[in-house]
Amino acid sequence: MPETSGSTGRTPETHVIDFRAAERLLDARDPRGAVKLLDSVIAAHPENTAARLLRARAFFAAAQLRPAELEFTIVLEREPDNAFAHFALARTYERQRRPEQAKRHFRLAAALDPKPQYLEAARFET
Repeated sequence: MPETSGSTGRTPETHVIDFRAAERLLDARDPRGAVKLLDSVIAAHPENTAARLLRARAFFAAAQLRPAELEFTIVLEREPDNAFAHFALARTYERQRRPEQAKRHFRLAAALDPKPQYLEAARFET
């Protein structure tokens, strides 16, 4: 009998399938569907940073900014050098009209990874 996670009867393989399906749903502009799939993955594997980052992106795409902020923050607690997470958290703060917090994370993203879009958002010259 395969190992299952909790009372849901879901296997680790099922969680991988759900994660991949959530990626496709997010790409297809169904962030709420992606969040639903990722909820069970994260419930079974709360340490899975990739699932948390994907759920944060889905929350952001669904304009659920507080949950997105929370997930991006958790990712950054675990991976403080994740430039994309800093950039995405900055965008989340920007949409919440919190410019000082946004600026800090835009600059961290650019310092960690000098991608043109990160550098432009960081506005170091100002």
